Amino acid sequence: MNITFRRMTLEDVPAVHEIDVLSFSLPWPERSFRFEIAENLASRGWVAEADGRVAAMLVLLLIVDEAHIATIATHPDFRRQGIGERLMIEALAAARTEGARRAFLEVRAGNLGAQALYHKYGFVVDGVRPHYYKDNNEDAVLMSLAGLESLNAQLAGKMIVQSKTPGGT
Repeated sequence: MNITFRRMTLEDVPAVHEIDVLSFSLPWPERSFRFEIAENLASRGWVAEADGRVAAMLVLLLIVDEAHIATIATHPDFRRQGIGERLMIEALAAARTEGARRAFLEVRAGNLGAQALYHKYGFVVDGVRPHYYKDNNEDAVLMSLAGLESLNAQLAGKMIVQSKTPGGT
């Protein structure tokens, strides 16, 4: 399988929205993804493309020296293959080159698989937002990664990624 990591485009939005609907009980409206790509200067949308299909998506907000992972999901057809993990690393590495020194995210308290993935890369629990998710009042676990430069050691020799951004940048 040929996997490419690249910045999200407006043409990707229908497939990205489909992944979101298939992955979350409170998916973003399609217009939110359009806004993040076309209007929000702090937003960095990413996709992983597998053999021509959008397999995973991620939206990251870059604010000063902080990267906030707003959403990340993998299409059910491509789960458990490490694609979302690789997409996260690619997006965080790109954010680091843009000056991000720390990363943040929220994750459902019951999503232990995602929490284990984040711990694997050095994220730590900072706190809890009680009743954050409105569909079932589940808590959000707040996690952060203090030093994005620590990703260098974890990436060395671990994975080869192919990156493309619109306009060749």
